[in-house]
Amino acid sequence: MTSNFQAVLNNLDELGLSKMNAYLPEYIDQINSQQLSFTEALLDLTERELTWRESRQIGRVIERARFPQEKTLKEFDFAFQPSINPQEIKGFKDLAFLEKHENLIFIGSPGVGKTHLAISIGIEACKQNKRTLFVNCHDLLLRLTTSYQKGTLDRAIHQFARYDLLIIDEIGYLPIDHDEANLLFQVINARYEQHSTIITSNSELSTWVDIFQNPTVTAAILDRLVHHAHVIKITGKSYRLRSGG
Repeated sequence: MTSNFQAVLNNLDELGLSKMNAYLPEYIDQINSQQLSFTEALLDLTERELTWRESRQIGRVIERARFPQEKTLKEFDFAFQPSINPQEIKGFKDLAFLEKHENLIFIGSPGVGKTHLAISIGIEACKQNKRTLFVNCHDLLLRLTTSYQKGTLDRAIHQFARYDLLIIDEIGYLPIDHDEANLLFQVINARYEQHSTIITSNSELSTWVDIFQNPTVTAAILDRLVHHAHVIKITGKSYRLRSGG
């Protein structure tokens, strides 16, 4: 015959309350030894379950964002990059820029930490359950081009437009032809004053006309990106050179 204790464990398992199931024996011992009241134990157990569920939900949001790796602001060495205002960057953690539909643009040479900062802010957005996507600029253009060829461009534009935060990494690392520039403009235009975008680029904004090879489209893209934007220029040395890699 199943004991009452085992029946409770079975019920918790059936209800999907796995953390309460795992910690219940420990709390029963504390209740029996009068270290905790039943109400205190139940409160602790339910809080553990809720904390675990929240952590699991955040993990799923981060996974869907497709970051190449997980980075945090705590890991960033601001002392190595004195051109950056640490308080300004840390201020982005509250995500007020998302509520205002503002963009962030990180500009600097390879290895100075642009992508690290973009990912870190993206992680903070995921922790607040914001729909986030990280995508390399070249990969984004490939996906848009493929969608155009398949006749599904409108669907793809809508998909990229709906994210609360879209991070486009490495604009300008590879040349962008006329048609690709038009496709990128459609994504930027669809997000304009609706959602926030984070951009990282090795190139100054003034040189983007050479990257996109189309002055009209370049002006239109910059107009929409910079209108409500924080532009952060990083002029320091490469972290990779410092570490020898």
